[in-house]
Formats: sequence, C-alpha cells, structure tokens
Amino acid sequence: MSDTGISSDTVDAIVVGSGVNGLVAAAELARAGWSVALVERNDRLGGFIATEERTLPGYGHDTYSSWHPLFVAGPAYAELGGELHRHGLEYRNTEGWAIASVADDGRVACAHRDPELTAAEFAHDADRGAYLAALQRFLDNAGPIGGLLGSELHSPGVLRHLGQLIRGNGRAGTEQWLRDLASSGRAWTRRHFEGTEVDQLWAPWLLHAGLSPDHASGGLMVPVLAATLHGFGLPVVAGGAGAFVAAFEALLAEHGVAVHTGAPVAQILTEDGRAVGVVAAGRTIRARRAVLASVSPSALYGDLLPAADVPSAVREQAGAHRPGRAAMMLHVALSAPLTWTDDRLTDVPLIHLSDGAAGTAIACAEAEAGLLPRNPTVVVGRQYLLDPTRVPAGAASLWIQLQEVPYAPVGDAAGELDTSGGWTEELAKGYAARVLDRIARHAPDLHTKVLATDVVTPADLEAHNPNAEHGDPYGGAAELDQNFWWRPLPSAGSHRTSVAGLWHIGAATHPGAGLGGASGHLAAQALLQPTGLARLLRTVVPK
Repeated sequence: MSDTGISSDTVDAIVVGSGVNGLVAAAELARAGWSVALVERNDRLGGFIATEERTLPGYGHDTYSSWHPLFVAGPAYAELGGELHRHGLEYRNTEGWAIASVADDGRVACAHRDPELTAAEFAHDADRGAYLAALQRFLDNAGPIGGLLGSELHSPGVLRHLGQLIRGNGRAGTEQWLRDLASSGRAWTRRHFEGTEVDQLWAPWLLHAGLSPDHASGGLMVPVLAATLHGFGLPVVAGGAGAFVAAFEALLAEHGVAVHTGAPVAQILTEDGRAVGVVAAGRTIRARRAVLASVSPSALYGDLLPAADVPSAVREQAGAHRPGRAAMMLHVALSAPLTWTDDRLTDVPLIHLSDGAAGTAIACAEAEAGLLPRNPTVVVGRQYLLDPTRVPAGAASLWIQLQEVPYAPVGDAAGELDTSGGWTEELAKGYAARVLDRIARHAPDLHTKVLATDVVTPADLEAHNPNAEHGDPYGGAAELDQNFWWRPLPSAGSHRTSVAGLWHIGAATHPGAGLGGASGHLAAQALLQPTGLARLLRTVVPK
C-alpha cells in the first residue's frame, strides 16, 4: 500500500475510488478541514483519466477520457478550479469550428463555437431560426434544468428548481419540457427541423451520454449537449489528461489527504447500522463521520456491505442493475496530419463518422444484439490540434472512441470477423482495421501515415476499472427507467444510502457519467452542510 499525506488509521471521511468524483469529494472535504483518506485499488489515481505513451515514444495519448466541457461547466470546477490551476492545471480550447459529423456519402455537418455561424450552414432557413430558438429556450431555463440535472433529486431542495421551471414556463411550457424528456433524440430533431444537419451533428453525441438515438430523454439531452459545446467548447488538458490528475494529487497533498494506492477495498465496516470504516489491502481504516464509495451498485450492495445492512429490495435491484453498451478505444500514431476529402475537417478537433440517427441507431441495435457493428459510429479526436505538445513536431495522432460494441460478441454484423473466442488480440486488431478503413474513406492517406496503433478492448476497460461492468464506462445503462430519479436503483436513488454515514457516488449515480464530478461534489457539500442543531444555534446565539 502506497501512502501519501497524513497517515492515520482513523480519519473523518474515507473516499473509496479515485475517479473524478472521488477526487472531487476528497478535495472538497479536505479543504473544509476534514481529515480524509482516499483509497484506490490501482497503483495510480484517476480512474478513467490517464495519459500514456501507448504507441511510440513522444506520443502522449489520453488512454480513456479526454474532453472536459462538463467539468469546466460544473460546480466542482467552480469550487476547485482556482486551486487546481495554481497546482498546474491548464486547458487548451478552440474558439472556432469545434465538431463535425461526416456521413458515408460525404455529407459534412459542422458546429462552430458561435451558434450563429453554426446555424448559417443549415440548408433550410426555418432550421436556422429553430436551432437558435432551441438553444435560447434552454439558456432561459438553464438555472432550473441545470439544478435538476445537477442536484440531489431525492431532497426537498429539488422543489425549488421545479418551481422555477413551472413559474418561468407556465403549464404549456413545462409540459413541453416533459415531452422533451419523454422523447428520443431522433424524435426531437424530426419534430423541430426540416433538414438533416442538427440530427447529423447531435444524434452521435447522445452516445456520450450513454444513450442511443432512440432512447427516451434524448430530446432533452440534445439541446443540453449543444448549449454546453457552444458555451464551453472542447477543453483538453495541456500536456494530457494525466496533468489533471497530477493537479489533484498536489491539491490533496496540500490539504493533508492520506492517499492509499494499490489498496482494493474488501469490505465496508458497519456498527449498529452505520458505516465506520473499510478494510483495504488487509488494513483497517476507520471513519468518524462518513464513507463515500465510488463503486458500482452490485459491488456496493452485493460485495462490500454486510448482507444484514442491505434491504432486500435494494439487494435484488442491485443484482438486476443493467450495464450499458460496452466501449473500446483505439490510439493511432501518425507520421503527419491527415488530408481529408473535405477541407473543412482539417482543423476540427473532434469528428464523428455518422449520418446521424439512422446509422448510429443501427450500430447501437447491432451492438445491443451482441454483434460487432458493420458501420460503427467512430469518434475521431485530434487533441494535438489544441495541444501540439502531445506529438513530435510535424506528427499527428488519433484518439478514437467506439461506443457501440458488445462486451461478449456473439457474431459480426458484417460476417467477416471470428468472434467465437471473445475479445482476442486477433479480433481486436480486425475490428480496429474496420474502423481505420472507415476513416480512410474520408482521409485517403490514413494508411500510409499510420506508424503504430494501440487497442483498448471492453475487457481491458473492465480490468482497469471494475466499475465499468461489462466494459461499460458510463456506470450502467442510462435509459429512462435507470436514470434521473431512479439512478442507480429505484429503492436507492439518493447519494445518501440507507446505511448511516455511507454515501454512494460515481458514474452509476445521478447525474450519471462524464467528467463533471457532480456526484462527488453533491455528496461532499451535503456532508459539509451544518446540522439542524448547528443551524438552530446560528439563529439564536449572537455572534
């Protein structure tokens, strides 16, 4: 067990897991004067945040996550950003064309940081006004909607956000928001737009929220995603995402957090129905005030807690918790930047290969049926355009994310690859070749510039982070019955669990996956709120 900070077997709070939510929770509690222990099973902090030379020396690849619009837009950054920047965090961003989607027939849709310039590219005049109106409608309601998406839903405070939404929109307007919540992304774009540009641009982005184009709540998420990109761009960490973790490590050290790496937690200790500590790598660490667990529901309620402390309904629902589609990563070292068939793509940092809801929905359906999609939606990231230090001078790299793959493939929709052995090295290479061939349709010189590739399979994701059950990095399916009020479980939808002093955070909990750190922030801030007695004393005792 590797320890840093103040080493003690008894602290105020223990945080289990060091993904973004664990880092945020530990930092916020420690800044408020709590003694904190952060316990991580791996040998390094960060969860799915890392930068490594996975292909060739001099090429820094963000192994997993990379883009930080949710973090810079969220409350955790508002709370911690100043100190993180003081400890070396720097962002690189674009003020120009940020994203694009490219269809097989060559159609390209692009989005600029400026929504007016984005809408100006639409073929239909009516769509230009409709797009800007949809963004403005969200911005006019960003306070209450953001409050609902980023607050503890099972608390009286949520009524304030609902009240603001109703007062600001009236009955008809509020019903429209509910209709959007019940709508899929495909239905929402069909309802509001004549042309294909909005669908082509934003339907693939639903994958980043753990959805497909035909899942309910996509109608709410499309304008949320669009407004976030226009407002905050695509920030990446200078020097690679690993520098984000390094800034947190320095912040935690400054505030005396005891960091234990290489220390998998085997058990959460309870006494009289209250969480009082953990057993990690054979060592007992006790908590005076709280244990915060950034783990999957099945791990928390099926493995870590004594069975007697878990209500039967919660145990049954945790056993039935559904993972979402699996994902995989492909990293490519290039000798030089690619030449695209459409010049508009030359300087766009993030490109989706998709025609919108049509092709992306088919790929999702194939993956959910256990098949390797014949035409996967391909996310092509080029962080080096924003941060040239990631590659040697004159070179380039690709960060490729695939969010429609089966964890245990039973076949290949194209009938070309042998899946009988699961995610073997041969299958991983074969599927990677399919993905590169799809990119090469739009960048014909790709194959001549590839120097090395590295593949991270769904099995690799789960091995690195057990929270990614079945290779799903989003903490479980985000369909409506397992999201929002019901996330992670219908009987356990709050970060405060039924075990006193135990809090559940992480991607499996509301508001879900992404690099926002919201669940860690919510739990930490709830713990830091004065008790009822303290609030009463403040009102009756003169200062």
